[in-house]
Formats: sequence, structure tokens, C-alpha cells
Amino acid sequence: MDEVTPVQEFNSLHPNDLAEILAAKTGKEKVLSFLLLPPQLKTETFSYLNINDQEEIIKSLGSTQVAEILNKMAPDDRTKLFVDIPDELIKGAINLLSEEERKIAVNLLGYPENSIGRIMTPNYVQAKKDWTIAKTLQHIKTHGKKAETLNFIYVVNEQNKLLDDIQIGKLLLAEENATMEQLMDNSFISLRSLLDKEEAIKEFEKYDRSALPVVTDAGILVGIVTVDDILDVIERRDTEDIQKFGGLEALEIAYTETPILTLFRKRAGWLIVLFLSEMLTATAMGYFEDEIAKAVILALFVPLIISSGGNSGSQAATLIIRAMALREITLKDWWYVMRREFLSGFLLGSTLGILGFIRIFLWQETGIYDYGDHWQALGLTVGFSLLGIVMWGTFSGAMIPFLLRTFKLDPATSSAPFVATLVDVTGLVIYFTVASIILSGKLL
Repeated sequence: MDEVTPVQEFNSLHPNDLAEILAAKTGKEKVLSFLLLPPQLKTETFSYLNINDQEEIIKSLGSTQVAEILNKMAPDDRTKLFVDIPDELIKGAINLLSEEERKIAVNLLGYPENSIGRIMTPNYVQAKKDWTIAKTLQHIKTHGKKAETLNFIYVVNEQNKLLDDIQIGKLLLAEENATMEQLMDNSFISLRSLLDKEEAIKEFEKYDRSALPVVTDAGILVGIVTVDDILDVIERRDTEDIQKFGGLEALEIAYTETPILTLFRKRAGWLIVLFLSEMLTATAMGYFEDEIAKAVILALFVPLIISSGGNSGSQAATLIIRAMALREITLKDWWYVMRREFLSGFLLGSTLGILGFIRIFLWQETGIYDYGDHWQALGLTVGFSLLGIVMWGTFSGAMIPFLLRTFKLDPATSSAPFVATLVDVTGLVIYFTVASIILSGKLL
């Protein structure tokens, strides 16, 4: 039995696995390992590399080798590369393309950044309605190798206007002398080339498709978008939302590839805003300075009180933002949501309020801490405060996303830190107001 050489074993791996292996290498070792790959595998592996590794390899290879890779790359993958690499490399890279591939690249780059046209591919199989099945199958054999997918065959007229899309399975089961028109039902789903990429996600989810055709406003077929490209859009969208929800500006590239100064800039803005907002907490406590001086024991429960409100608000905000993203609720559902969250807040606040009272009772009875003669009133103060603050936190966390959506803003910016800061300040006001009512004539 022939022995498998390291190079043969290396070449038998999936391009994505090869990309991970190459990413772990450094400098010349990475480039030399890449050069050992067969020509087609070079192109496929290159598409899976991150932008930093792609840039490093482009700079290290000769123009002939770079031209070979770029010309063989899928147009949508190549567009992503051109968008991310430095401007000084784009012109040189485009000039290395063949006339046909350069025309495709420039055309795709001409679409707006967030449009579906930017990520579509012109590599698909189309047929005319008067073609027979036999002729169409022969056409697929001749031109299908470059196609991004063969799941659907797109039927167009003489002006290249999309008439229908036909599943390959339907084509294979048809009689060879039948025409494409006989298979058509004139019912198909398409995307406009200028449609926002995030809107296209909804279409893929709604119709559960692996690929959708892209047409101009006049219905002219200009490309297709496959589900793998949509998955990239979903990943980027969700990453951006999570980062915003964490209280920072979204990163354009991976965390490990983001310069430290960029990380500082992305995070500092929100931290400064939240810091200045939290200063209102100190202002609120200063307003109740007399109450705190008379009953210092009230200060012991401040962390407990404000954290409960912030946590309940963050929970509500997370639930509502995700429900909005999944289109489970819309702006018109605000009253329904408010009623549900009011009830949820009441139940949650009551539960925490009872636990707070029990905690004071147990500490008092077991001698862990002596809250004095008015411990029952203190327990009621903490209990009712928790009820009010948790209800307010839940209401705020649920309604802020609706407010932002009303003003055409991203609900994800109603991040957990922002909601927590709002509830911290207002929670203190609720706490000391309840204390001044219940403890008046006792501790105050």
C-alpha cells in the first residue's frame, strides 16, 4: 500500500480546514504552505482565510499567482476581499483580472454597500422558455461548472427578463422533448438588486430557499444570492447587535484583528456616557442625604435595590429586542407588551420583595444583624421598594426599544448598560421615597 505523504494528506483536507491550519502559521511558513496547494485548492482555501491572511498572501505572491487566484475566485467572495483590503491594493488587484472578470468585479462594487447586489454572484445557469429539456441539460453540462449552485435553473426571455425559476429535480424528471415553458408555473420569488441585505434575510427565512434570483426594477436577471452569503450577513448583523447591546460601537472586523486604539475608540464613547449618567446616582443620593444621615442602615440596601431594577430592565430589553428581530412583535404591539411586562414586573417584584423581607427577618431573628426595633418597617420598605423598582425596570426595558424603533433607531442601542443606568437613578428615587413614607416617625 502506498504511503501517504504529508503534502497529499494536507491536500485532502477541506478548504476551510486548510484555512484554519494556515491561519495558525506565521510569516513565510504560511505563504510556503499555501504555495504547496494545487491551483484550484489555492483559490478555494484563499476564500476561507480572514482578511489579514489574504492581504499577507497577496503581498507575498507574484502578480501572476495573484491573478490566477483572483480570476478563479467566486465573484461574491472576491467582492468581499476588495471591500476589505486597503485602497492601495484594490487598484492593482482589479488590474490583474481578465477583461471579463474585471467587468464583473467593477459592476458588483458599483452597488451600494448594504445592498443585496453587492453580495450576489453572476455565476448561475439560465435557459430560454422555448428550449427543450434535452437542450437545457446539455447547456448545464457545458456551463454548469462555474455556477454557484445548480438547485434552480432560471428561465429568461430575449431581454434577459426573469420569467420563472425551475428546480433541477423537476427538470431531471421531465421528458427530454418537453420545453421549459411546459414546466413553468410563472410563480417565483426574487430580490431587487438595491434591496437592503438585512431585508433579504427575511425573504430567505420566509421561503426557506437555498438561493434566490436578483433582478433590477425592470425585472432583468442580474445574479443570484445563495444562503451561505446570507449566513455571513446574519452573523455580521447579530454580532453588531450583540456588541451594541453590550454598550459599545459595533466592530467592523474581528476582535482579534481590531487595533487597540480602535477598540479604545469604540468602547470609550459609551463608557463616558454611562459614567456621566451614573453621576446622577450620586446626585440622587445627595438629594436624600438627610434621610441617609438619620437612618444610615438604608444605605446597606442600596446595591441590592438598584441591581434588582437594572437586572429586570436588562431582561425585559433583551426579550423585546430579540422578539423584534424575529418579527414576533411590531410597533403596534406596544400596548400588548406593556400589559404583559406590567404583570411580569408585578410578579417578579413581589417575589423579590417577599425574599427581601424574609432576609431581614432571618438576619434579625438569628442575630446575624440587629436592625433595631423598627426592623418590620425596614423590611416593608425594602419589600415595597423592590416591587416598585422591578416593575419600573421591567417597564423601562420593554418600552425603550419601542421608543427607539419609533424614531427609526436601532433597538439594540437600548443596551443593558443604558437600561441599567436609567433604572439605577430612578430606583434610588423610588427607594428613598418609599422609605420616607413608611419610616416617617420611626427611623426618619
